[in-house]
Amino acid sequence: MNSVQLLMVPLISAGRATAAPLFDTGVGQGTRQLAELAIALLLSSLIGLERELQQKSAGLRTHTLVGVGSALFMEISIHGFSAVPDLGMGRFDGSRVAAQIVSGIGFIGGGLIFVRRDAVRGLTTAATIWLTCAVGMACGGGLPLLGGVATAVHFLVVRGFPLVTRRLATAPALEHVELTLSYRTRKGLLGRVLELCTRCGFQVTDVQIHARAEPEEGTVRPRGKVREAGVVLSLEGKGSAHPLVEELTDWEGILDIDLHAHRESTE
Repeated sequence: MNSVQLLMVPLISAGRATAAPLFDTGVGQGTRQLAELAIALLLSSLIGLERELQQKSAGLRTHTLVGVGSALFMEISIHGFSAVPDLGMGRFDGSRVAAQIVSGIGFIGGGLIFVRRDAVRGLTTAATIWLTCAVGMACGGGLPLLGGVATAVHFLVVRGFPLVTRRLATAPALEHVELTLSYRTRKGLLGRVLELCTRCGFQVTDVQIHARAEPEEGTVRPRGKVREAGVVLSLEGKGSAHPLVEELTDWEGILDIDLHAHRESTE
């Protein structure tokens, strides 16, 4: 046996004695850790199911993966570095991994928020993703009771608070209305329609007019005279648009009416 082998034998023996077996259930991957992952799976699935039923952009799968992934990161930060030797550079701080989870989840939440005109969408769903991450971290950190309470708080906020705010609201919510009209031109209808919208309490934020030309007889490339036109009105108001539509249906020259309304929401 040469000198290299003589030096390697003690090192190999020491490594076998100190290294933990790969599938040792007593080193951070036992029944307790598996139970914590299971609890994270259950709680995050409940939150994701509620978002899925509300037809939000992030639903059951997204929330479940965020919750279980956060729990797994916490398990790694607590138990995964126990075998790292002390190299004299200070004690290893496993909380750094948890801090990176909080930073990284912001990228997912930011992708769920978008702005359409002056309305912001996705804030509640992004906050739910953030909460699901915290629930998973609590379960992975050995605090499943806190994770369960946080899940109950989620349902209280997203399901119970809207009922309370609707009861306490003194003014109706702002309603965005898109009114599409087909009408005969040369009747002066458009000005009267805009005046009626203002009188009914709506603010006109956008007007799009689409002219329709009727070709003249006996021409090869007709220039056409406008007989009918279509207009799309974007309105904002706190009242109902149905009385407006009912009155417009009785006007002479109005050919077709289409109404699309939605209330402002941050979810």
